[in-house]
Amino acid sequence: MSTEYRAESMEKAERGMDMRVRSGYQGYKDLRVFQLSYSLAMELFEESKHFPPEERYGLTDQLRRAARSIPANIAEAWRKRKYEKAFVSKLVDCSAEASEAEVWLEMCRDCSYLPTEKHAYYASKYDELNRMLSTMIQNSKKFTR
Repeated sequence: MSTEYRAESMEKAERGMDMRVRSGYQGYKDLRVFQLSYSLAMELFEESKHFPPEERYGLTDQLRRAARSIPANIAEAWRKRKYEKAFVSKLVDCSAEASEAEVWLEMCRDCSYLPTEKHAYYASKYDELNRMLSTMIQNSKKFTR
């Protein structure tokens, strides 16, 4: 993914966040963990456009599915926060999907579809994401009502 595209995506996301903050919106889209997971899913979507065509229904789909599942599950967890166990369960699902995405990324690197530097970038971002999810799970009472 190009640096320009990444900067443009972040700028759009920041503009969207500014509008919600001004309107007083407090929802899952305001969570840093959601923002990071959504950004990663979009980056991997762009990155995977360059994978070989024979991987379209294999590695490409698996990686995209795992990456997209994380922000979707965070949104579901947020809506279920009235029930702590349901909230935690969805966050655990997010963490599992993040781990799955990491495995697909390792395969992409090992198949030479993803340069080592890009793999290192994504690995560090997924590590950060998993740390955020772990903190939310361990401190779930702060998020549930």
